[in-house]
Amino acid sequence: MTDPLDAERSRLFALLSRLLTAAPDAALLGRLAALRGDASPIGQGLAGLAEAAARTDAARVEREYFALFIGVGRGELLPYASYYLTGFLHERPLAELRATLAALGITRAQGVAEPEDHLGFCCEVMAGLLERRFDGLDAGEFFTRHLAPWAKRCFADLEAAQAADFYRSVGALGRITIEIEQAAAALP
Repeated sequence: MTDPLDAERSRLFALLSRLLTAAPDAALLGRLAALRGDASPIGQGLAGLAEAAARTDAARVEREYFALFIGVGRGELLPYASYYLTGFLHERPLAELRATLAALGITRAQGVAEPEDHLGFCCEVMAGLLERRFDGLDAGEFFTRHLAPWAKRCFADLEAAQAADFYRSVGALGRITIEIEQAAAALP
C-alpha cells in the first residue's frame, strides 16, 4: 500500500508530467480552476495554478504551449536533462537515464519522438516510483540522480519564460515541488 504522503506527491508529479507533455484541454483547465490552495508553499503554487487556469482558455494555452516547447524551429525552452546539464541534446544524462529506465523495465512508447530525458517524462517516472509501480529503484534515488541536478532550473526558466502566462504558474508549482523534494532528500 502506498503511503498517503507518497500518493499526494505522486499525484503532484503526475500533474506536472501531464502539463509538460501536452497543453491542457478545456476540461482539464476547468478542473485546475477548481483547485484550492492553502498557506503552504505547495498550496500557494496550486492556488496560482487555479487562478491561471481560470483566466485562460484551451486555444490560448495551446498557442502558449507551442511557443514554449515546440515553436517554429524550436520552442523557447528545451526541457531536457541533457540540455540543462551539458548544453546539448542526446548527451550522457540521456544515456544514464535510459540505463536506469531499462533496469526498471520502462521503455519509451511507440510513436513518441521525445527523448526520455524530457522533464515531463521524468516527472511521470517519478510519479510511478512514488506509487511503487516499478521495482528496483527508490523514488528518492531517482530524484537525486535524474531530477535534482537540473529540474529546478528548468522550472524556474519556465516560470520566467517570455511566452509564459498560464505556464508561469506551472513553472512556479514545479519549482516549489523540486525545492521541497530537495529539502526532504537532504534530511538524515
